Amino acid sequence: MFVSYHWLQEYVDIADKRPEEIAEKMTRGGIEIDFVHEMNKGVSKVVVGYVQDVSPHPDADKLGVCQVDIGGDEPVQIVCGAANVAKGQKVAVAKVGARLPGGMKIKKAKLRGQVSQGMICSLQELGIEGKLVPRAYAEGIYVFPESEAVNVGDDALALLNLNDQVLELDLTPNRSDCMHMLGVAYEIAALYDRLVALPNIRLDELKQEPPSDVQINIEDVSDTPYYSATLIKNVKVGPSPLWLQTRLIAAGIRPISNVVDITNYVLLEYGQPLHAFDYDQLDSKKILVRRAKQGELFTTLDGVERTLGKEQLVVTNGKDPVALAGVMGGANSEVSEQTTTILLEAAVFQSSVVRKSARHAGLRSDSSARFERGVNEALVAEAARRAAMLIQELCGGEVLAAVNGEDVRRTDHTVVTLDLEAMNTRLGTKLQLSDVASVMARLHFPYEKAESGVLVTIPHRRPDITIPEDLYEEVARLYGYDNIPSTLPEGATAQGRLTTYQSKRRKAKRYLQAAGLSEVMSYSLTSAKKADWFKAEAIKPIRVAMPMSEERSTMRTSLIPHLYDICAHNLNRKNRDVFVYELGSVFLSEQETLAELPKEHERLAGLVSGQWIEHLWQGEKKPVDFFVLKGILEGLFEVLGLSKEVAFQSAERAGFHPGRTAEVMLSRESIGFVAQVHPTVEKDYNLSETYVFELDFEALLSKQLPPLQFSGIPRYPSVARDIALVVGREIPAGTLKSIIWETGSSLLTEVALFDVYEGEHIEKGKKSAAFSLTYRDPERTLTDDEVANVHETVLTALTKKAGAELRS
Repeated sequence: MFVSYHWLQEYVDIADKRPEEIAEKMTRGGIEIDFVHEMNKGVSKVVVGYVQDVSPHPDADKLGVCQVDIGGDEPVQIVCGAANVAKGQKVAVAKVGARLPGGMKIKKAKLRGQVSQGMICSLQELGIEGKLVPRAYAEGIYVFPESEAVNVGDDALALLNLNDQVLELDLTPNRSDCMHMLGVAYEIAALYDRLVALPNIRLDELKQEPPSDVQINIEDVSDTPYYSATLIKNVKVGPSPLWLQTRLIAAGIRPISNVVDITNYVLLEYGQPLHAFDYDQLDSKKILVRRAKQGELFTTLDGVERTLGKEQLVVTNGKDPVALAGVMGGANSEVSEQTTTILLEAAVFQSSVVRKSARHAGLRSDSSARFERGVNEALVAEAARRAAMLIQELCGGEVLAAVNGEDVRRTDHTVVTLDLEAMNTRLGTKLQLSDVASVMARLHFPYEKAESGVLVTIPHRRPDITIPEDLYEEVARLYGYDNIPSTLPEGATAQGRLTTYQSKRRKAKRYLQAAGLSEVMSYSLTSAKKADWFKAEAIKPIRVAMPMSEERSTMRTSLIPHLYDICAHNLNRKNRDVFVYELGSVFLSEQETLAELPKEHERLAGLVSGQWIEHLWQGEKKPVDFFVLKGILEGLFEVLGLSKEVAFQSAERAGFHPGRTAEVMLSRESIGFVAQVHPTVEKDYNLSETYVFELDFEALLSKQLPPLQFSGIPRYPSVARDIALVVGREIPAGTLKSIIWETGSSLLTEVALFDVYEGEHIEKGKKSAAFSLTYRDPERTLTDDEVANVHETVLTALTKKAGAELRS
């Protein structure tokens, strides 16, 4: 929101306050001022000049020699190349010694042999952006309208409002009340304890004959709580007066014509969007506000034909759309120079409907921005009367009494009780009832005293205040945040710490980073094809209602596909060693049509590709393989205290190498997998040999473990026994290890696999797995018989459960 300092002075007396001081005060009061813009871009010595004569330049076809009266004893000669310069005009003249934007200094000079003592300026040359210059002056010099009372020698900068300063407000969504001049005036009046002067509306309305020229019908009052239309006849459309144009330019709006400029002016003044229709172009005396038909075509004022949907609201002439309600009018009813009768619309449209409509159309306007945040419904009719008065004064219009449709606007006021003791406790202050009453008076909030505080009636212009805490904030910011004393917190306190889940999560991430994997974050949205890759049969894809693209149309069911994309992206940029992991959510549902929110599960996934070890000076290289990734996971499980709870079991999964895929089993239930990507998938993605894993992270961290118990350094020696077992090739070594742990009694302290062999001297279809077992009793030295008994129990269990035989 851009706020003109000069314009603001019409509503509140701030002549004694500099714009920079106001900006500081407002920022400290809770509304941040991003910048104070100077309308004057370093321009000086520019006055009003009168062109007495224009003659062709003797040596240049496109130049003219002008005699210009600038208020001195004699006219000055200025060579000008503008096509629109003519005798009898009043123009902006930069005198000799003047400065223009960019530090340009005007000097006495000769142009093709003719003396030039100054420069006749365009608005762009005076520092006004081209997009804000009225169309009539987009090319050529600026000419003061004949209707303006300007005198030769007057300060042109003051007439063009270039000595103004503009405050740029950075508003939060809740402060819609400051999206217009009157709202800002109320805010500044509260900060400085000043009065607000509201516009004086003097409107002479004519009686309508017949009583009602316009009929208004509203299809759904929940979409349109209020709609009124004012018929104004004998309007003369033309340029706006200079004061109106300069105020719009300061607010960042380009002047168009007097009627359109007035609706924009009232939009800035009251925050109420209005729209003027060319009544004769409506070709109807009916106004119907309805939802658009699916696929209905409509051309907006910007000349773009748009396809409408059922979620959009339109204003029609009873049949065809003439405006996209709350967003933009239609080209078929645009006010032009030929317009003589206008229909002025003033309405309240439901915020959410306007928001959806603007988004569907890909069109956001000043009007939609205000309807989306909410307008002051109590001032709609007053804003319409203000616009009608200006049209009457500036366009010669004859205003007929407004015709109203159904009115279901909210009329009651919110009443909030401010408890003085509760407020002081919350703020840490010792304010008295009189202090609070003073703040309410400054805010122009009606109030009455109660036993414990005050009952405050909230005006419609402040919809952001609904609960006592909102009033506490108002008191705090007007009392001054700097005046609130610093106090220590009161009451019971607790030492902050991470939950068990958060602690384990952080530990897991730190381990993976220490192991050499970099964390990545990918989109939660993916394509329907990728979402279908790793989902279970019962899981249904969850499509987004309005996707950005087909590649981002479905909620992901696995982290793996995007890791492929990340790996391919790196490989395409010559980064051949890719070691990454992602900790994120997947979204699962078994419903074809969602009746409830999908289940969100946290997953941990990783990918490795390239050279795991590469010591060129030692001639040592080790590419990634299945066991590199398996070893990383084993280290992770050890860090989480799950090394004895997790096992790996060979498996087959679609999209992965059939001989290098394993399920990760936690307490004999699968929580994920580790695998090599299938060569065909690697080819599709242009990947080199790549290995991945994905785990159910919630299941991994939710496993309840006994508390850690620390023991002293062993005082007695251990006894080691090695066994070489011959088992079926299909039996994992992890299964054998689990059997050993289960039957090894409390004396078994360590089990390590140190060799796996297949080949000569081993029966076909079998393999040899060698383990080292360590026995120890912390209280005494073990005897050979004790070790032998436990060892024999282990061997017996291996024979029964896995069909293992000792290798001879």
